[in-house]
Amino acid sequence: MEMIHIRLVSPPDLTPRAVGLLTGDRYVFNLMVLPERARNPDGDAVECDILAGAANAVLRGLRELEIDRRGSIIIEPVEMAFSGTAAEAEKQQLGALAHAPVWEEVEARIRAEGTYLPSFYVYLVSAGVIGAVGIITNSQILIVAAMVVGPEYGAITSVALGIDRGNRIRIRQGLFALTAGFLLAVVVTFLFSWTIRGLGLQPEAFDLGIRPVSTLIDAPDVFSVVVAVLAGIVGIVSLTQARTSALFGVFISVTTIPAAADIGVSCAFSSWSEARGSLVQLLLNIVLLIVVGVLTLRFQRAVWRYIGRRSGRSGGR
Repeated sequence: MEMIHIRLVSPPDLTPRAVGLLTGDRYVFNLMVLPERARNPDGDAVECDILAGAANAVLRGLRELEIDRRGSIIIEPVEMAFSGTAAEAEKQQLGALAHAPVWEEVEARIRAEGTYLPSFYVYLVSAGVIGAVGIITNSQILIVAAMVVGPEYGAITSVALGIDRGNRIRIRQGLFALTAGFLLAVVVTFLFSWTIRGLGLQPEAFDLGIRPVSTLIDAPDVFSVVVAVLAGIVGIVSLTQARTSALFGVFISVTTIPAAADIGVSCAFSSWSEARGSLVQLLLNIVLLIVVGVLTLRFQRAVWRYIGRRSGRSGGR
């Protein structure tokens, strides 16, 4: 049984309408109202549990009352609940809608990844250098490690959400973070690789042009498109369904960090055609992930709205 816990601070003049909305919903349980108990913001404290599949309509109703603007709405996951009434309601009445994403929670998760602290750039540069070592030493393990360390997918999904919601500020911030971050990663990777070349520390095989890892990265083809599209779909679906294991798989399937690292390495070793190929690979992956992310978000909302209409509720927004 999937439930969420909602805590409200409601202005006294809105509380009767908010409580009416909650008591009129058969998927809301354990409702508690504590008049004038909340502080900062001041108001009435209201708490309840709701089946996750029915949460979208309730949250939309609460926001239409402007409780989020004049008070506050806090959403918490319920790890475990025992309620025969709630379990019966979920099984008999919600049906497939029981597994609908809570879109407020999904978007909050994506927005959290769209916060570009200095650590974002530190991770990106570190991943780039790890990728450069993997390319120079022909180590696929280090390439995978660089993919895992790289934080860029959070920025990509944030841009996708910004486009989906028409939020120009989020789009600009995300694109700036991606541009500045990858430029910084390429520059640092170039300087690292140039130093390696100057000191003659590169392996003999790499000097002789035996670069199987680099060749995989700097030669984008139809398979690059297929992987990027599927990774974009899986990434957004895993975010909406909170599937961490699937999201982890996306991190190690997208050729963004390795491509940025290969640009720096190729430039340092004067391999200009390889640098151009890696640049195409990088741009191809970023653009496809953003476009597919937007389309997947909209498709999922449309699907859950359709399921909601068939169930007599709204599963999307």
